[in-house]
Amino acid sequence: MTAIFAYAIGVMYTPGPVNLLGLNAGINGRLRASVGYFVGVGSAMLILLLVFGWVGSAWVEGPALVVISALGSAYIVYLAVKIARESVSLDGDAPTSRSPALGFREGLVMQLMNPKGIVATLPIAAIQFPAAGVHGVSLLAWSAVIAVLAIGAPGSYCVVGHWVGRRAASPRVFRSFNTVMAGLLIYVAVKIAYHHVYLPLVS
Repeated sequence: MTAIFAYAIGVMYTPGPVNLLGLNAGINGRLRASVGYFVGVGSAMLILLLVFGWVGSAWVEGPALVVISALGSAYIVYLAVKIARESVSLDGDAPTSRSPALGFREGLVMQLMNPKGIVATLPIAAIQFPAAGVHGVSLLAWSAVIAVLAIGAPGSYCVVGHWVGRRAASPRVFRSFNTVMAGLLIYVAVKIAYHHVYLPLVS
């Protein structure tokens, strides 16, 4: 099981759209308000692990993965535009955003349509769990443990962002952070679209 956790942590805690959104939420003073978003991400990982573990991975191959990736890329761009248009002010020393925080729904949808989430869960559910004898009820238990670890991924990025945000000095700095985060998200969306949508369609 050590190998399973090492792989899961290595994949889930590297930078990606879900974690970048967590970082941005922290920078903008939304650590507590974003708990629902973190839980949504973990819930999506639980769903993916159970679906792939019980039903199998064949349905997400080929055209289905292209469609999921296209929808995911579009959703990432949509969230990037929202971030770029946010206005942030200072309440004492803490940043506050005037836009609503990301919630459970955004975390769930983002991770379900995130190819990185699918890439992270497929080997665990289809290869590592069967090799370790994890099936039936134990599949639910181990999937729940990994889902909790998934909650911590954007959560840890949010904590780092919160620490950085409290040390920034002006709304202009926060607007710059938001612009950079939006640009990074659009870059991720384009990269996903190129590798998981464009290349499969032209090959």
